[in-house]
Amino acid sequence: MPRHGTLLMPFPSLRSLNLSSNALLALSPAVFSNLGALRLLDLSSCSIAYLHTDAFKGLGNLHTLLLRNNNLQELEVPFFLPLKALFHLDLQHNALVSVNALSLELMEAVPQVRLEGNPWVCDCTAHPLQRWLQRRQAVQVTCASPPELQGREVAALDSQDLGCQMKQRFPREVSTVQQTTVAHSNTTTPPSRKGGRSWPYLVGFLVAAISISILIALAAKCKLFHKNFASYRHRPLPETSSTGGSPMEDGSSWDRGWGASKNHPMPSAASLQAEDDDGFIEDNYIQPSEQQREEEEWESHLSI
Repeated sequence: MPRHGTLLMPFPSLRSLNLSSNALLALSPAVFSNLGALRLLDLSSCSIAYLHTDAFKGLGNLHTLLLRNNNLQELEVPFFLPLKALFHLDLQHNALVSVNALSLELMEAVPQVRLEGNPWVCDCTAHPLQRWLQRRQAVQVTCASPPELQGREVAALDSQDLGCQMKQRFPREVSTVQQTTVAHSNTTTPPSRKGGRSWPYLVGFLVAAISISILIALAAKCKLFHKNFASYRHRPLPETSSTGGSPMEDGSSWDRGWGASKNHPMPSAASLQAEDDDGFIEDNYIQPSEQQREEEEWESHLSI
């Protein structure tokens, strides 16, 4: 294997290449770039521990890539980018413990992916892998750790089995001691969440107080309006005297009084007109006692 340059330069039309069971600890960048027609590449059991991001550059027509029985511990995301036509990817029995979400997203375009036999760690970091396996209905991908989940299928687990529920409650910068303290307090006393929803009650109280104040002010205004209306209400003077006589009788008694006593002058028409200019009188300006006293004086004058 050349450390720099490409492999098998005289064979640009090569369709299948089997390099399995060789001691290929690493692949140099673009080592297969001249094999554009390659359809199958077998790199099984080569003790490969690292794949350069450009290791498979130029293999745009590669259909099958076999990487089983190697020592791969992680998959770089750009490793998948040149493999546009990849259909079958075999990663069985490597040293993979986890795979990132972006690599899983790129592997969505590969119809057949084999991941069995890797020592997968089934903690919260395996949650993307668990969902990815559920979508693809993959089986026989089992956990190697922790011990309580060893041998269980990753696709059959849920977020609680992976321990993600407790970790998602806290930000990453919170220490383990603080997480344990908060978790213990959460188990003893339920969390109070009323503070975030108290503002609607405050707004309702303010609206109710303002509405009541407006109603009280309107009631006071209405009472004052009725009081002023009653103060300025007019009524006509009685046309008959207190003795119950008719206006003509009053006139005749006036004539008799005039003839009987000429020493008491009769009130002039101007004074009468001044006292009763429009036939109405204000209720609130003359009290009933004063009105009765004036009527008595008027009757005594008529009798004289």
